[in-house]
Amino acid sequence: MLTDERHSFILEQLEQKNTLTVQELVEKLGHSESTIRRDLTTLEDQDKLVRIHGGARKKRKPVDEPTMDEKTVKFMQEKEKVSQLAAYLVNDFDVIYLDAGTTTYAMIPYLEGKNITVVTNGVPHAALLTDYNIETILVGGKIKQRTKAVIGSIAERQLDEVNFTKAFMGMNGVDITQGFTTPDTEEAAIKRKAIRQSNQSYVLVDVSKLDEVSFSKVADIDECTVITNHLSDKQQRLKDYTRIMEA
Repeated sequence: MLTDERHSFILEQLEQKNTLTVQELVEKLGHSESTIRRDLTTLEDQDKLVRIHGGARKKRKPVDEPTMDEKTVKFMQEKEKVSQLAAYLVNDFDVIYLDAGTTTYAMIPYLEGKNITVVTNGVPHAALLTDYNIETILVGGKIKQRTKAVIGSIAERQLDEVNFTKAFMGMNGVDITQGFTTPDTEEAAIKRKAIRQSNQSYVLVDVSKLDEVSFSKVADIDECTVITNHLSDKQQRLKDYTRIMEA
């Protein structure tokens, strides 16, 4: 196999697995350990992967969290399908947690007429929920300007005192190895707490969030059901690690 072919193979494998060992590549490619190590060094010099002890990992994208307004206009049809399916799972007398985010926000019109209580850390969510005459509790604390999410220790302490039948979460990344991730550590702490306080937790994401990794880990991949609009052939392997619902 030519050098360029080996390099392409290594990068394709990293897209699927995130991390690879030198020994794995030796076995798959049939080349010597020294050759594989040189390949990894070359690819790292080209800024295409990151060398780790005994192998390499996929290079992660820099953290750049868009505002809620910016996120609202992206993947609108996909988010609508996902949010409609999520709302269908809500039954009368449920006490649900609705995480800040545009896909969870899109659920709200589909909750109209249900006899439920909603706890949320999304300021726009609380306003729209009351417009639909849904019993609403807004978590208190510091408001994050970019996402209009309530975060911080005050909000965490409040969540310690309540329990939910279901939680519906937004997320920036869904990855088999790294689990569910988000750019902000304080927002991750709120998400983590809500998941732990819920009987069932659902992560609502469009396909652009799959196989992505953000800065701060929220939960392992098997801790929540993923509701998304579509899985590609490559992404079908997610079903081996967690429950998937396709809208």
